[in-house]
Amino acid sequence: MRTLRTLVLTGLTAATLGLSTTVPVHAANREHLQLMADIRMLQEQTQQLQVTLVALNDAIKTLNARLDEQSNAQRKAFADEKLLVDNLTGEVRIVREKIDDTNVRLTSLSQEVDSLRTPQAAPTMTPAPTPPGAENTTQPPPTGGAEPNTGGAPPAAAPAAGGGAPAPVGMSPTRLFEIAQADYAGGQWALAIQGFETYLKTFPKTDKADDAQFYIGEAYSLDGKFKDAIAAYDKVINDYPQGDRVPDAFYKRGLAYSRLGQMDKARESFETVIKNYPTAEGSRLAKQVLDRLARGSKDQN
Repeated sequence: MRTLRTLVLTGLTAATLGLSTTVPVHAANREHLQLMADIRMLQEQTQQLQVTLVALNDAIKTLNARLDEQSNAQRKAFADEKLLVDNLTGEVRIVREKIDDTNVRLTSLSQEVDSLRTPQAAPTMTPAPTPPGAENTTQPPPTGGAEPNTGGAPPAAAPAAGGGAPAPVGMSPTRLFEIAQADYAGGQWALAIQGFETYLKTFPKTDKADDAQFYIGEAYSLDGKFKDAIAAYDKVINDYPQGDRVPDAFYKRGLAYSRLGQMDKARESFETVIKNYPTAEGSRLAKQVLDRLARGSKDQN
């Protein structure tokens, strides 16, 4: 009986233990399944997020490409506009230079036209010699007065001699300048000076006026008249400060002062052209002269 009771109790205990263990196992299975379902959902959501990220990356790449295209187009447009502006600026500058050149030519042409018109009034000066002939035929007393003066020839010669200055009447500025320049090239210093002075009196506002004044100084210098040359160069500097002959005038004035032995004034003239016109040819030549003077003073020491 004791053995049977023991067996029964043992069986009941085992059954109870079996029941107690089966309940947690089912609960664990449900939790496991729930976890698996949650993991699958997370995986699906992750996949969806990845797809979304890929789409966003593609959209960002497309947007960046468009932005790059727009920026390149803007840069190209800016470059084209800058090139256009530069071209227009250059064209405007060329047009202005042509306008300035045209104005200078118009001034010269107007002076030539005026000089060509003046001969029409010139004949009014010629009747002066003709009355002596008429006096010889109609008025005997004046004829007797004309004989001591050798028959009226000197009165006609006097206007011709005085006409040496107004000789350019009817002559263009270019022709008058060329004649004076030919005398200069031929070593006729006095004639060249007279020609250039006549040019300046007749056509004082042409673009070659400063050249004419400069050649007057050159002619004086080549003729050994250095004081007169200095005065002529001073007129170039003072009367034509914007002309292109000013640097050369400073340089040549320095040479003239050096020929007169006035070295302080010569150095001052050389230093002025070097300081104010450093890129001019006269500045380069002035530097060479100052260098030679410096070497000469060192050799003497």
